[in-house]
This record gives sequence, C-alpha cells and structure tokens, in this order.
Amino acid sequence: MNSTPDTVVPELDTAAPTDTAPGHAPSAVPAGLSTRLYNKDLAPTQRAGRSWSAYSIFTLWANDVHSLGNYAFAIGLFALGLGGWQVLAALGVGAALLFALLNLSGFMGQKTGVPFPVMSRIAFGIHGAQIAALVRGAVAIAWFGIQTYLASVVLRVLLIAVAPGLAPLDEGQILGLSPLGWIAFVGLWVVQVVIVSYGMEMIRKYEAFAGPIILATMLALAVWMFAQAGFEIAWSTDKSLTGGDMWLHILGGGALWVSIYGTFVLNFCDFTRSAKTKGAIVKGNFWGIPVNMLLFGAITVVLAGAQFRINGQIITSPSDIVASIPNTFLLAAASLALLVLTIAVNLMANFVAPTYALTNLFPRRLNFRRAAMVSAVVGLVILPWNLYNNPIVIVYFLGGLGALLGPLFGVIMADYWLIRRGKVNVPALYTEAAAADYHYTKGVNPRAIAALVPAAAVALAIAFIPALSMLSSFAWFFGAGIAAVNYWFIADRTRALTDADGESIAVPSVH
Repeated sequence: MNSTPDTVVPELDTAAPTDTAPGHAPSAVPAGLSTRLYNKDLAPTQRAGRSWSAYSIFTLWANDVHSLGNYAFAIGLFALGLGGWQVLAALGVGAALLFALLNLSGFMGQKTGVPFPVMSRIAFGIHGAQIAALVRGAVAIAWFGIQTYLASVVLRVLLIAVAPGLAPLDEGQILGLSPLGWIAFVGLWVVQVVIVSYGMEMIRKYEAFAGPIILATMLALAVWMFAQAGFEIAWSTDKSLTGGDMWLHILGGGALWVSIYGTFVLNFCDFTRSAKTKGAIVKGNFWGIPVNMLLFGAITVVLAGAQFRINGQIITSPSDIVASIPNTFLLAAASLALLVLTIAVNLMANFVAPTYALTNLFPRRLNFRRAAMVSAVVGLVILPWNLYNNPIVIVYFLGGLGALLGPLFGVIMADYWLIRRGKVNVPALYTEAAAADYHYTKGVNPRAIAALVPAAAVALAIAFIPALSMLSSFAWFFGAGIAAVNYWFIADRTRALTDADGESIAVPSVH
C-alpha cells in the first residue's frame, strides 16, 4: 500500500468564511471547493475552541442509556427468564463491545472535525455518501416523530392528572389524535425545534442539564420501589433459564444492545467533531457506557424484581411505576423528568442525523437551522402515531432501513481503519475535481457499493426470513462483519494516501 503523500490538495483560500451568525450559511466557500459539498455546517471544526468535554460525552449516555425504550428492552430480558446477574451480564457484554466501537467511531470525528455525511464521503465518494446519510436520516426522522408522539402521551396523562378539567379535550379525534393530544404533541415538537435551532452547542447544554436529572429520578424510583417491596426483590421469575439457553439469551441480549445503538455508532462523529481530545472521548465513553450501563442494569433489576415480588407482575417500563405514584406532586415531578429524558434522547438520537443529512443533500439552500426545521416538519406531517400503530411500517420499513446500518458501519470502519489506517485528506472531501482523493467514479466508489450490497442482503434476510430468526439477535454483527470483510478484499490499495487536516477551511466549533 502506497502511503506517500503525493495526492494533489486543491489550492485553498485559508480564510474561513466570514459569516458566523448562528443558523446562517457562509457567504462564500474557500477557493477550490464546491458549493455542492461545502457550507459552514458541513465544514470541519477548528481544533481551537472545541467545547465537548468528557462530561459532555458522558451526559449523552446519561440520557440515552436511561431512555424508556432501553428500560423496556432490559425488563424484557427479565421477563424472558434471565435473572438479575444474567441481565447484568448481557448488558455488560453489550457495554464492552459498544465502548470499543464508539471509541473507534468517535476518534474519526475528533481527528477530522466533520459530521457523518461528510465522513461517509471517504469510503463511498463525495456523491455516493448520500446513500449512507439518507438511510441514517430516514430512520432517524421517522423515530423523531414517533418518540415525540410517545412523549406527548405522557404529557397528556400528566395534564389530565394535574388539571382534570382538561379531560373533555381528550375526547374525539382529528387525524388520529384528540385535541389535547395535538396540544401535547405540538407543544413538545416546538420545544425540540427551538432547542435545535440554536445548533449543536445548545444541544450540548441541554444534554448536560438533563443528565443529572435523569440519573437522580431513576435512582429515586429504584429506591422507592425497593422500599415498597420491603427492601427485598425477586432476583428471577418462575421461568428462569439455565444452561445453553441461558447463555444464548445472555449473548443475544448483549448483541441486541449493540444493535439498539447501531444508529449511534454510525454517526457518533456528529458529536465528537467538537470533542476537545481523544482522551475526553475515552473518559466520557467509559463513565457513560460500561459504568453507566451497569448502573442502568442495577436499576432495571431493582425495578422489575421489586414489582415482581410485590404482586408477581412484570412492569413494561418505568412509566408504569410513575403512573402508580399516589402523590400528585411527586407524580408530576417524575413525569416531567421522563419528558426531559425523552426530549434529550430524541435530540441526540433522532434529530441531529437527519438535520446533517438534509444539509449534506442541499448545502446551497439548507444550513443546520433550516434543515432542522425541514426534519421537524416531515416528522409532523407523516402523522407518526399512525406509523407507530402500524406493525407493517415498523417492521418492514423502519426495520429494513435499520438492518442496513450494520453494513454501512462495516464499510466505513474497514475503509478508515484497515485500508487507510486513519489517513484522511480533509480538504479533498469538499472538492469535485476529478483527480481528487474521493472522486472515484463520478463521485461514487463502486467498490464500497459492491461490498455493501451482499452484506445488506444477508442482514435483510436475517431480519425478515422466519427460518433465520435464531440469528436475528446478531443481524447487526453479520451485516457489519460481512461488509467489512468484503471491502477488505476488494478495496483499491493502489491509491496514494494523503493525511491533511482541514484547519485551512475549518469554522469555529461553536457557530
């Protein structure tokens, strides 16, 4: 493999764009770069002034790990017959794998300073990267609407509990929601749009604010339930698994835990592009993934085990416990904490990715703020409650797109770490010059597509063919692994590799 830095880097105007007002695209792009590929929000971030610390990374996970969906998943392991230590073992396996994968993905963002759609150009080409960005964005934008709807259900119940006079507004339907349902949904929708309109720095501040609230709330719920159960819990149900079946479910649970975060390991660079150092990523991930996930697991075991000891029932989510709190004030406080949590999770997991994907698709017309508004409007007009209530849409559309995330990750990781060994010519990610590093064939790398397609076919087969259901827990790994191996064998190793930073075309990290 030739690693001599002889690839031509375009002549660039070293002055960064002068228009730095929040939410506005630069008035011009540096010389030699394409307006189809570059604007202020897609540009690399300057190393000086990056604001995401280890605590910032930790609070991402403090919020996301403790999401209601994750609790439902972990409690489901308890319901399947895994005991307390076995649930912790499954989460521990997943946490160890995630810690490694997220560090690899995060380092890419910290080195280059670019968001995921631009990072995808390295492997797929300057135009082929649209495939990866749009798949990731489509999954996220649908779930943004669905999660906002689920949060609005909590808010609707809270409003009626606090003000029973609102109950008549919860009768009747307009396009599938009651008037109160529309008020709750649109209210939460507006809150999220306002936060995102101020950019990634505001998201960082919100996550930092929400993280301690969520941890304190979940710990308080666990302590309260522990007391309700007489300070004793059931460590397992009557259907405890043993032997090989037990270990299969432990490993399968750990694998599914990674699959749940398949979206995040793909576009983690959207956040770490503003990380101060690699050390901040490792430290934040360490406290946020293995340590925080074991705390999450302990809370899950206490909540599920305490409820099972009380009446032999298994809860489906912490919201079930919140609904049973007899004190209206405490119920309202806990419900508000769950709403703060859901917004935090939605912002990081389902709002940032489609915003960058749309900015990458229309960089001349959309900046971060405008793209966020488009994402939000789409998340509204699709009437997400109808999607959520339609199993065919969830399984085949969102499930099918989700199955493609593993193969995308496999190609991108193999290209960056195994073929290029971390060498990236950042300025060349923004030029359409035919001789540039990432132009490939008309802007698309056919070898990356060739590696992706068979891996995607296998992932989809595992996801949808009943005869392969035994492998479904490991579908993400099959997709990622096959894509990575495919790319390793067919990648072009004759290209010269250039390692050039993007400081000459970078913009401030906070803009």
